[in-house]
Amino acid sequence: MRAIGLMSGTSLDGVDVALIETDGERLSGLGPTGYRPYTEVERALLRRALAEGAGLSERTARPGVLAEAEAFVTGVHAEVVETFLEEERVDRSGLAVVGFHGQTVLHRPQARLTVQIGDGAGLARRLGLPVAYDFRAADVAAGGQGAPLVPVFHQALARDLARPHPIAVLNVGGVANVTFVDGGDPIACDTGPGNALIDDFMRARTGAPLDRDGDQAAKGRVHEDFIARVLADAFFNRPCPKSLDRNAFAYANLDLPDFSTADGAATLSALTAASVARIVPHLPAPPRAWIVAGGGARNPTLMRMLAGRLNPATVETADAAGWSADALEAQAFAYLAVRAQRGLPLTFPSTTGVKAPLGGGIVAVPDN
Repeated sequence: MRAIGLMSGTSLDGVDVALIETDGERLSGLGPTGYRPYTEVERALLRRALAEGAGLSERTARPGVLAEAEAFVTGVHAEVVETFLEEERVDRSGLAVVGFHGQTVLHRPQARLTVQIGDGAGLARRLGLPVAYDFRAADVAAGGQGAPLVPVFHQALARDLARPHPIAVLNVGGVANVTFVDGGDPIACDTGPGNALIDDFMRARTGAPLDRDGDQAAKGRVHEDFIARVLADAFFNRPCPKSLDRNAFAYANLDLPDFSTADGAATLSALTAASVARIVPHLPAPPRAWIVAGGGARNPTLMRMLAGRLNPATVETADAAGWSADALEAQAFAYLAVRAQRGLPLTFPSTTGVKAPLGGGIVAVPDN
């Protein structure tokens, strides 16, 4: 089956799109990928939606700017698919499903509440294709963490990878998450902040959306006492599974000292690496190889910090492993969409804490 996946993550950088071939179990092909960045105006709209979303108590409510943001998210994802199909000359009649994650604006599994804005049924009508969406709700309603969702895809990728096992697949988006692959059901969890803290800090200090290539972090001094204080939070002592809202360790909530820009970028980058290393004692065995995807894989300074904290394991980007660091999550939601169509489990006790392997997602079929 051929499927398209879409992802707009907590880093608010843009929309990734990818085509794969799969039966929802084995991968038979990874096709072309694409990316549409958000403009700063569009990012500002999504940031306002995140702020509005923090006050939600009903997952279907769309007060204030959330309605505008949902219409934008749906429309821009439709444009991305339409452009992708045209540029890659993909025959839409051969597509089984589109996986549409939407944009997370609130994730509080302890309150059995997770909200991703985006109109899946509306997207199906516009594209004339089946669309799988709302992937997290069933797991959260059943008492699971609702995240991470991609471990079953990581397992499909990593099971045959020619690297020493066990393998850890690390995705560094706004929040970082890890999948431990060594046979059996995948084991996974969020490890802590990913790029969100660094990005927010750089925006506040310089107006730039990120520390491009880790340039500022490379010049700065890491304040280990600050890292130790943050890592004293009970979250980092809990084993998998566990998950975080993007703003759980928000820059504004950290009581960040008056670091220079370089020292702040270095310290927050090192915090991301240190929080990843903190998960190793909670895994069944130390991973021998780490494969890093997401925006963090594009940050050489962060990659060096990860290598130092995870030594003696090898640390490499998903691109170096023959995958796509940028499109991995979009590919994952294409894979999850096929699994949703087939009624296969998306989440497991070892990935989200749900009591038994559980399917999920809603599949919207376009009107005839």
